[in-house]
Amino acid sequence: MKIFNTRQIKELDDLTIRNEPVSSSDLMERAADQLLRWYIRNFDRSRRILIFCGPGNNGGDGLALARLLSANRFNAEVFFVRISEKRSDDWNHNFERLGKETTVLFNTIGNIGHFPFIGSDDVVIDAIFGSGLTRPADGLAGQVIGKINEAEGTVVSVDIPSGLSGEDNSSNNPEGIIRADYTLSFQFPKLCFMFPENSRYTGKWHILPIGLDSRAISETETPYCFLETEYVSSLLKKRDKFDHKGKFGHGLLIAGSHGKIGASVLGARAALRTGIGLITCHIPGCGYQVIQTSVPEAMASVDENELKTTNIESTDQFDAVGIGPGIGTDPETQESFHDLLSGSPKPMVIDADGLNILGMNRDWLSLLPAETILTPHAREFERIADKTGNSYLQLEKQSEFAVKYNCIVVLKGAHTSIATPRGKLFFNSTGNPGMATAGSGDVLTGMILSLLSRGYSPEKAAVIGVYLHGLAGDIAAAKSGQESIIASDIIENIGNAFIKINNGI
Repeated sequence: MKIFNTRQIKELDDLTIRNEPVSSSDLMERAADQLLRWYIRNFDRSRRILIFCGPGNNGGDGLALARLLSANRFNAEVFFVRISEKRSDDWNHNFERLGKETTVLFNTIGNIGHFPFIGSDDVVIDAIFGSGLTRPADGLAGQVIGKINEAEGTVVSVDIPSGLSGEDNSSNNPEGIIRADYTLSFQFPKLCFMFPENSRYTGKWHILPIGLDSRAISETETPYCFLETEYVSSLLKKRDKFDHKGKFGHGLLIAGSHGKIGASVLGARAALRTGIGLITCHIPGCGYQVIQTSVPEAMASVDENELKTTNIESTDQFDAVGIGPGIGTDPETQESFHDLLSGSPKPMVIDADGLNILGMNRDWLSLLPAETILTPHAREFERIADKTGNSYLQLEKQSEFAVKYNCIVVLKGAHTSIATPRGKLFFNSTGNPGMATAGSGDVLTGMILSLLSRGYSPEKAAVIGVYLHGLAGDIAAAKSGQESIIASDIIENIGNAFIKINNGI
């Protein structure tokens, strides 16, 4: 699914109106109908509904919804926030219909003294501002937003929480943004939904289709995409009846040090579950027995040092290399990592201490093999690319970094983002908070290493690996709850994740 900026969304609305053709008021009616359907699925008729409308088209959506709710015997009441004497044409159209076709009470809030009481069982529909707002909400609108945030009712925002910008909120006023329990976004998610600091405003967000022109959507360019099962399924290779293990690659995993051999175990098991043909683990001497007993399917390359990685032999026999989990940042380990970067043209995925070493030696970034995959969390990314003020600015830096160093940056988080050297940015749609657990990143490294070894391009390996990793975590959470997930649970459900993707679920 493409993610467009607010200007493009307005253009897609206009193109739909011209090309279908459909009137703007009829398009608004589609949106209101989708809002009604969602509301009916989630709330019963016993609850009082307070619909707060602004003077623009977002308010028009709210007026149309009020009419439809009334027609379906729901107890709805409108509160018009009079922040301007101007109303949009579609607002006026729906205001006239509301008066002619219903007995819905229409109240005007001219000052904050007109603000109504909101009970804990009431549902507030926020239709004050849409995604086109270009400045912080202040004045009467800001006061109303503050009062709604103080109330105890359930808040549902139409398209976007009022006061929230669709992209960059770095200069926004946090107190002038609705804190919704649910956000119902039309056709696409907004870019700002992908950022952790905005979750307090969006709550749980849902996408409601309103039939925007499919050709216009296809032809409108955007660097941002939201991963869906159908797309990931289309990337997967099918196994042939006569395939053998040699067809599925041989990967080298350099992971673990004294006290952290588990990183190698988790990465190797994850690689095997993701379909790699052969996996060799390069580990210090202290990890030999651990690997041989914990992962009998893996082969071991034993470092001459008992406690750490100091000497990585030739990678010629391998199809791809994964390095970093648990290796530490000892000077000798750093030196061996530098030698690997200088001498290995193999596809590579770098995580954890590999990233930390790069952060300590940023001049080594120029040595990265083409389209190397880096898998940092936010703090690790700061070590290699400097700190930014918020997630939007971090996203821009992530994209610039990927282009500058011809690499793929997988920035891990609730909606893990994948930046490519060509400026493309994918956001993941799978995963859950239970995956914030020790070893989860080691598992992802092993999975991506497996896909690289199997011959997937770095971009496809990153996309499939991230989506599959999150989906396996979701399956694990469905079985035993988020609180109890451990990294091994993710590994054990990789197969089930493949089945779901192949079945298009």
